[in-house]
This record gives sequence, structure tokens and C-alpha cells, in this order.
Amino acid sequence: MKRTGLIVIAMMLAISTFLAACGNRSASDQPSGGQTPAASPSASGGGSSENQGPTQSYNFNMSIPVGETSTWFLAAQEFARLADEKSNGRIKINLFANNQLSGGDNVKAIEFLIQGKNDLSYDSTIFYSLVDEKFGVISAPFLFKDWADVDQKLGGEGGEALKALLREKGIEPLGLGQNGFRQVTNNSRQIKTPDDLKGLKFRIPGIKMYVDLWELFGANPVQMSFPELFPALQQGVVDGQENPIDLIHSTKFYEVQKYLTMWNYSFDAIVMGMNKKLFDSLHPEDQEILREAATAANEYQVKLSREKESQQIAELEQLMEVHYPTEEELNAFKEKVSPIYEKYGPVWGQELLDAFRN
Repeated sequence: MKRTGLIVIAMMLAISTFLAACGNRSASDQPSGGQTPAASPSASGGGSSENQGPTQSYNFNMSIPVGETSTWFLAAQEFARLADEKSNGRIKINLFANNQLSGGDNVKAIEFLIQGKNDLSYDSTIFYSLVDEKFGVISAPFLFKDWADVDQKLGGEGGEALKALLREKGIEPLGLGQNGFRQVTNNSRQIKTPDDLKGLKFRIPGIKMYVDLWELFGANPVQMSFPELFPALQQGVVDGQENPIDLIHSTKFYEVQKYLTMWNYSFDAIVMGMNKKLFDSLHPEDQEILREAATAANEYQVKLSREKESQQIAELEQLMEVHYPTEEELNAFKEKVSPIYEKYGPVWGQELLDAFRN
């Protein structure tokens, strides 16, 4: 009897142990409830159950192509601060200026974002056009008239078309900033008509559309790295250059350039984007946190850049001869660039172009 009793007891203990093990396996199959360490850049999963909010912590890396004093970097700092605040410290965003994550290579920075090697970036649409020419539509000559026109188009059908193109490339657009209109400086004469550009050497971005455009003007477009530009202007290797006001002012081109023409001939937007697979893997509440933080950060960047530009223009008016073309003068330039739309319209796609023209 004693032996039989011991056998029964042993069997009961074995069954209890088995049931406990099964219970533990079921529990371990459920989300951990935020007990995991901070996520790596490629981490996935929302870290929550259906009946509770997100609990997963993340450490994301964000690449910015310019320096820490730029409005881009200041906006990225605001984005990181708001994401941290709105998530109660669960979402941390590490910022890397001057495209450190891609060795300073602007194109690689975007390619890394698409591939998931970077989590987030804040990049110019000019750089995007080197990855896919369709993004060059944003920089099409005289596509935007002024700031009000920019706000209307980026906030409307044009902006939505741009975001759709980004998603096709594997990037989730969190928001759009603005690098501004590109103006032209030179050291030879004031630019009032297309003929005033003839024969002058201008440093331009290394993009085919810009080469074709400046050749249409009758100028001699030259491509060189940005660090080479100031000494080239100083030594007369090139006569002029084109860039947004912030770069013209901060690089002190007024020391080696006499004339500035405010013609708003091309525009440059900034994309705050996230790897789409990574974004899609997040809990919906975390997605909303990032969207809200990015919206506020981009509004901050636009406000900062416009305030800064107004101050810089006022200073440049004291340091250079500044010309504001009349509507009649601008129309002469616009007529000159119509072949660009004929050539690149099929590249950009008529539907995308119309989204910005409507």
C-alpha cells in the first residue's frame, strides 16, 4: 500500500509540473509588457497587447546632412525632444550631423534609409533626385512663385503626391521642411534678363536638369564640390553661383560676390522620413507620436528659416547690390526654360507635375 501511495503521489507531482510548464509556455508567448531593452534600429513589434498601450522602448538613429547650427539640425532636436516627451521617455532619437552615418555621402544616406541601415533622416529633395529623378520635380524652374504658393502646394495635392512617391521608395514621410528658394550671385553684372547670364561661369548642383537649365540661359555651368566654391569665386575660376539665402549669407559669399538677384528660380524641400518597414512595425500610438512630433518640428523649422532669411536678406542688402526682378523680367526667364518641362516632364511624370501645377 505504501509503495502504491508513493507512486500515485509521484504521478500527481509529474502532472502538476507538466501543467505548470504548459502554463509558463503560454505566458511566454505573449508580449513582454515592456521588459525588453531599448530597441535597436531594426527592432520590430509594438511591444503591447490588444488591451494596453505601447510599452516597447526604442533607440532610433537619425541622419542630418548639415551642421548643428542649421535650422535642419535644430528642428531635428525639437523632433527628438517631442518624441521623448510624448512617449514618456520610451522613444529616444540619436542625431548625427553632416551625414556621419553614411560617411558624409548624401546619396548613401538616403539609400541607407531605404535599406533600413538608417532609421530616420532629414534630407533635401535635391539629394533624393540623385536616387530617383522623379523627386527633381520639386526643383523644376519657377514651379513656385513665393512662400504662400509653397505652403499651398506642399500642404495640398503636390505634397500628397510627393509623400506617395516616398512611400513607393520604402520611406514613410513624417513631414516636410523647407530649405528655401535658390537665388543667384555673381561678380560681373546684375542679372535682369536671360542675356545677362550669357557667357558667365556658374557653379551649379551636380544634377543633369540644372546643367541643361543653365545651358539654356547661355551660361557655362560648372560642377564642383561646395568646399571648393569660395576659393573658386575668390580667384575668378567661376563668376557666380546659386544657392538658398542661408548658404549665401553663412558662407559669406558677399565677400567675393557683388551682385545678388532674388528671382526664386528653384525651390528645395526637406523630407523628414523614416524607414517604412520600421514605421509600419510600430504600435499605432507610437506612429502617431512620431507624426505629431515631426509636424511640430517641421513647423518650427519653417518658422526659424523664414525669420532667419528675412534677417539675412536685410544684411545682404547692405553688403551687395540686390535686384528684385519685375514680373515682366521674370516672364522672360520663364519663357526661356520651357524646354526643361518638355524634356523632364516625362521623367517626372505628368500626374506628379500636374499635382504641383494645379
